[in-house]
Amino acid sequence: MGFDQLLILGVLFLAFVGLAIDLWSPDAVLLTALAVITVSGVISLDQAVEGFGNTTLVALGSLYVVAAALRESGALDRASDFILGKEARSIQQILLRLCPSVSAYSAFLNNTPVVAMGIPAIRSWGQKNNILVSKLLIPLSYAAILGGLCTLIGTSTNLITHGLLLSHGFEGLSFFELAWVGVPCAIAGLVYLVFVSPLLTPARRDIRYEEERLRELLVELEITDEATVIGKTIEEAGLGSFPGFYLSRINRNDREIAPVPENEQLRPGDHLFYAAEGGIAAKAPELDEFPGLRLALQPPRNIKREEKKDRELHQVVIKEGSRLVGSTLEEAKLLERFGAAVTGVRRRGKRIDQPLGEFVLHAGDLLLLDTGRAFRGAYEDTEDFFLTSEAGGEAPGATKEAKEHRPGGKDLYVSVAVLMGIITLVTFGTLHIALAGILGVAVLLAFNVIEAGEARKSVDWTVLIVIGAAIGLGRAMEVSGAAEIIGRWMVELTSAYGPRAVLAGVVIVTAVLTEVITNNGAVALMFPIALSVAETQGMEARGLIIAITLVASMSLLTPIGYQTNLMVYGPGNYRFTDFFKVGFPLQVVLWSIVIILIPFIWPL
Repeated sequence: MGFDQLLILGVLFLAFVGLAIDLWSPDAVLLTALAVITVSGVISLDQAVEGFGNTTLVALGSLYVVAAALRESGALDRASDFILGKEARSIQQILLRLCPSVSAYSAFLNNTPVVAMGIPAIRSWGQKNNILVSKLLIPLSYAAILGGLCTLIGTSTNLITHGLLLSHGFEGLSFFELAWVGVPCAIAGLVYLVFVSPLLTPARRDIRYEEERLRELLVELEITDEATVIGKTIEEAGLGSFPGFYLSRINRNDREIAPVPENEQLRPGDHLFYAAEGGIAAKAPELDEFPGLRLALQPPRNIKREEKKDRELHQVVIKEGSRLVGSTLEEAKLLERFGAAVTGVRRRGKRIDQPLGEFVLHAGDLLLLDTGRAFRGAYEDTEDFFLTSEAGGEAPGATKEAKEHRPGGKDLYVSVAVLMGIITLVTFGTLHIALAGILGVAVLLAFNVIEAGEARKSVDWTVLIVIGAAIGLGRAMEVSGAAEIIGRWMVELTSAYGPRAVLAGVVIVTAVLTEVITNNGAVALMFPIALSVAETQGMEARGLIIAITLVASMSLLTPIGYQTNLMVYGPGNYRFTDFFKVGFPLQVVLWSIVIILIPFIWPL
């Protein structure tokens, strides 16, 4: 094994470790790995950046814009109304309506906006009908993943494979080619979600209502005009905590400040809210040492009294690659950036019961925010977090009002027509998917369905960077011979048992990679390995490539393996292990279907 091969394998190993421990965001880790390999001379700069010129990135970027237009026009809202209906049903009945519909939508739309629209609709519906949303949100994410297996545009992974096939001289994927295996996988998965998943998903209350119950335990202190602490900072006054309590937030003229910086100066009329450590009610703090500080309200509180017409409660989930990841809540300055006060935090389904100022944010953390009324419109497409609450923050009556004023009419029909046009042009081979997508975006802009600024914001640039960097790393593996070494190793382990065993080995390695480095990175890195395995064994490569494409999108075992899992993680009040419990049996079924069917459709 030469120096180049050792170097790239070592860099890839360190990249995998960095991704697994959440050292940096995926795009930063993979770009750094690509830069190190390029500087070392394993590949040229032109070879390193050729992935960023792949037509896949253009196609995917345009589809993000089309999905945003469908959301803004109200098409996804109306679809969710139709799916959920108005009557309360059993869990199985609602899953029977929900899951097939979500899979159908996700086959033709990026699944992120489908799930993003589905979360608040399901939570609002569950609240109204007294249905536990924890029974519905994992199936929502998995149904979206299953739909993505069925068409060329179902997920970015499929588009990556299409672009790589063309760049290596193969025929690209036809629009419905993956459906030969994808549809059987989707059908088996939907049966599992409807009839088996209700037995495995946890029964937990919505996180927002748990937070409201905990707010009832807050102790409220008021700073009167005679208080000796006026003009002092929280640190100087010694009011950051009391025995058994910590300062949760300050209310100043109906403006929330949370978390509270230690250098925040106290003013007359400030109301200080203290949370009991561990969420357990305790007696009120002793105030003898603080003249002019009076007990305004002792638990239990009346939450309804505190509701303000100009405020909303919103839930957000921190995105992978967000600027907020790695910063403390105090450093994040959510109040300055977004006008949002943090009133509660959940990680891995558990509430954080500690002073929040020094709490370090990770991808997947759920924050409950107290915001102004314009929050959703201003930050729905931010690169920092997924917004998983209805307009109005699910405040009473807000959902109904939002639906009465949502878009529709011309915009809705144009956006739907554009999507159908793209599907038709690509299905019949009239235009390449990238060209069809660009023309679709041009039509949306021409009819003012979406503005140019909104179109740019709707593109997930982090995903595009991950794809470009991963393709570059795959190219380095190919050029250096590292892909050939890995392929030969896999063949030595499996070839004695026949082509189907080789296929199973490729499936398992891809499945492991997709949980560590994202689905896009997995398929880009496995592509040259699959080609090497096929060449070494004298096998047809297409079946192996189809296998890695499908398996890379089957990320069901962890909440961080796929972005739709990350989106439902906090709102569903899930634990990390809930995804493995529900997803592993389904994962085994799907892998088995892939291994059994592929040799019949694409002979090895």
